[in-house]
Amino acid sequence: MNSAASEGKEVRLSDNVLALKGVLRRRWVTLALVTGVIFAVAAVLILLMTPSYQATARLQIDPNRDPLARSRGNYTPDLDSEAIETEVTLLNSQEVARAVVQRLNLQNDPEFAKDVEAGASVSPADRMDSLVRAVKGNLNVGRDKLTYVINVGFESTDPRKAADIANAFAEEYIRAKIGTRMGTAETQAAFFERRLTELGNEVRAAEAAAAQYRAQTGMIGRDAGTIVDQQVGPLSSQLATAESSAAEARANLNAARAQIARGGLDAVSEVRSSQVVSDLRRQRAEVVRSKGEVDARYGPLHPETVKVQDQLKQLDRQIAEEAERAVASLQAASQAADARVASLRGSLRQLEGQQATNTRASVTGDSLEREAASKRAAYDQMAKLSVDSVQGQRSEIATATIIDRATPPTSPTAPKRSLLLAMALIVAFAGGSATIITQELLVPGIRNVSDLESELGLTVLAAVPKVKGKESPANLIADKSTSLFGESMRIARASILGVRSSEPIKIIAITSTVPAEGKTTTALAFARTLAVSGSRTLLIDCDIRRASLRQTTGIAGDAGLVEILDKQAPVEAAIIADTTEKLDLLPVLRPHYSSEDVFGGDTMAQLLKDLSSRYDHIVLDLPPLLGLADGRFLAALADAVVLVVRWGKTPMRPVAAAVQQLRADDAHLIGAIFAMVDPSSEAIGGLYYSQQYAAYYRAG
Repeated sequence: MNSAASEGKEVRLSDNVLALKGVLRRRWVTLALVTGVIFAVAAVLILLMTPSYQATARLQIDPNRDPLARSRGNYTPDLDSEAIETEVTLLNSQEVARAVVQRLNLQNDPEFAKDVEAGASVSPADRMDSLVRAVKGNLNVGRDKLTYVINVGFESTDPRKAADIANAFAEEYIRAKIGTRMGTAETQAAFFERRLTELGNEVRAAEAAAAQYRAQTGMIGRDAGTIVDQQVGPLSSQLATAESSAAEARANLNAARAQIARGGLDAVSEVRSSQVVSDLRRQRAEVVRSKGEVDARYGPLHPETVKVQDQLKQLDRQIAEEAERAVASLQAASQAADARVASLRGSLRQLEGQQATNTRASVTGDSLEREAASKRAAYDQMAKLSVDSVQGQRSEIATATIIDRATPPTSPTAPKRSLLLAMALIVAFAGGSATIITQELLVPGIRNVSDLESELGLTVLAAVPKVKGKESPANLIADKSTSLFGESMRIARASILGVRSSEPIKIIAITSTVPAEGKTTTALAFARTLAVSGSRTLLIDCDIRRASLRQTTGIAGDAGLVEILDKQAPVEAAIIADTTEKLDLLPVLRPHYSSEDVFGGDTMAQLLKDLSSRYDHIVLDLPPLLGLADGRFLAALADAVVLVVRWGKTPMRPVAAAVQQLRADDAHLIGAIFAMVDPSSEAIGGLYYSQQYAAYYRAG
């Protein structure tokens, strides 16, 4: 089933291809003429077009907005698409274009001024705006793929001018960035300088006030405190040490007094530990030892004994004095320690009083310090903002550089004549194709055998080709019997008479739907074909209002069909022999217009009956069926009726009306003949390619 569907589709496709070939064969002259005219006009216009040149300058946008980022270690070379599109928009701005126009003095350039409105009513500002728009119309700015490069292209009829303007746009773009940002930088710098001066004065005043207050109050610094604060600690430590020493001195003094009370001076530890007392005691011990020897030798009254006793007394006195001196020293040390404690305690009380005063003053000092610190922080912040602003302006100014300057192009970029000519040829061919397609669509006639057979049920007996030249096609039957026209007539003969007909058809009526369909020529050619094949044939011109047979053959006589039917002349007087052997002609001498029913009676039927005995075939050239009644009467008298349909000319509806009339009259309509068919069409040769039969139809 799928195979059948596929085969049906292939058949329809081949039919379309054949139909297209047929259209091209019929209309190739029109196609070539229309295509040639359109292409010629387009080619002239293309060749007359003024060439234009496009020069391109290239700008690189630095992806790093902060040139100091590398040194800070946070280098991120990234720039989003929105930022680059912003730069493209800036390049396309009115201000940049106006600067280029003024810089290159394009106000009077005829290339741009020609599109600017002229007249006294146009103000200079409006004229400048129009000129700027004209210049921008030739500007082409775009990003180079996904890079940080912007292409600035300009198109002009002058290659050098195109390069100059492209470079000017790139330079004015950078200059506009510098000018705008420099102006902003100068304004910001002036503001920061003024504000820094004010804050500097405030900081200096605050710090001077704090320093003066510290000097007045003895405050060393915010963290070190005042001089009193620094003195209190050491003095407290000294007081503690003095009190300890005084307590120790008093303890020693009290201990000495207690020892004297118990045992005399010798019991005092300071006396015992005194080196002087120890020396005196040693000396006394030696004197006592000497005294014992002197007493034993000399006696108590001896001068030596007295001398020794005096020495003992002197030593005892010295020991006593030295002991008293040691005790007095302890007492003096105790008094001195107490005095020192009292002095240190007094000094400490005085410092503590001053410290209380200084504590109250430190609050004011801290406030002054905080105020100075606040002003200093504001100054530092403003200084940082000033530095960041300057760095930011400098970095933005350096974000764009010209990497390629535009150079004058050596060849024009537009128009692309080869491409335009190719497109013009395509358009011209499309125009020619549209013309012939329109012609085909406007053709009302029938062109396909299948249309007659499927819609009207009418068999196509033969397709008679159109013969070129002024020669009558009917003459080809004798002159060029093997031509395509002659063969088509033999096909018609075989189709009408039949290859194996048991009852030969004698009277054959050939008619048409409307005039000028080749009916008479077909009838004459068919009659001659019958005669050439050996049949005794008579061709009767029944189209009495046209009398076209006489004009076609050029015969002349004294009587015609009308005279015979009116009994004005015998049949023999009207019948004329044709140039083709075995063919006789019964013409109409002149067009006959009458209200009488010439063919309505039995006269025509009797005439045909009489002539049938003398001829093998009688061919009737009937008038058109539509609009005339004569053809219908005559068609009913014929053994076979053949309807001539002019190929590609006669519409389907009148043919259908004619067929309906013949069938209503019970005429024996056996089929139709396509007349004046294009020899290259599908109608010639049935469904086969007509050119395949070319070798069969050459005249020999």
